[in-house]
Amino acid sequence: MNMNRRQLLLAGTAGIALLAAGAIGMGRLAPLAAAPVDSEALAVAGPLGERTLGDPNAPVTIVEYASLTCSHCAQFHKLTYPQLKEKYIDTGQVYFIFREFPLDPVATAAFMLTRCVPEEQYFPFVGALFENLDVWAYTNDRVAGLKQMARQVGITEEKFEACLANQELLDGVNWVKQRGAEQFDVNSTPTFFINGEIHRGALPFEEFEKLITPHLPS
Repeated sequence: MNMNRRQLLLAGTAGIALLAAGAIGMGRLAPLAAAPVDSEALAVAGPLGERTLGDPNAPVTIVEYASLTCSHCAQFHKLTYPQLKEKYIDTGQVYFIFREFPLDPVATAAFMLTRCVPEEQYFPFVGALFENLDVWAYTNDRVAGLKQMARQVGITEEKFEACLANQELLDGVNWVKQRGAEQFDVNSTPTFFINGEIHRGALPFEEFEKLITPHLPS
């Protein structure tokens, strides 16, 4: 669901009604599947630029499309991602790209907020959002919950409202989602591309290792 700036503005100072009423996307666990895509097309960054970790020259590139209100995405980032980061990203073997694929208005707003913090705070903030879904996503007052999370990274009330009213941010998030769906068959979250091969669902670390290993130098 795409939103224009007026809807987000109404969702801001008027109590963020749209966010409060937005359905929470759970991101289905799809069967594991693999198919190649155009790697050069996949490498094109969105209008807001990429949020990445690791060495761009690593032998393996992993692109994740996620929704911040997706419980399966949260499961991956709590259980699998820390091991993936320690063993492969931090050691220069994997270049990790994280992309927006919001499943609902609440996730769209949360992604916009992540773009309003300094880049070095981006991944810690994303991690905090996944760790605290019950505070802001799975609650009756999502407005207050999002504001609470935003305050923890220095987003004031004024900046909160301005961020959610920023049409450029909204368009950028929607661009990434639309392109993922139309060009790369992203239809659920999380969806991963490992050196251009698509894999759907919150894969455990052992499954990631099996998919990464063949691409590493022997």
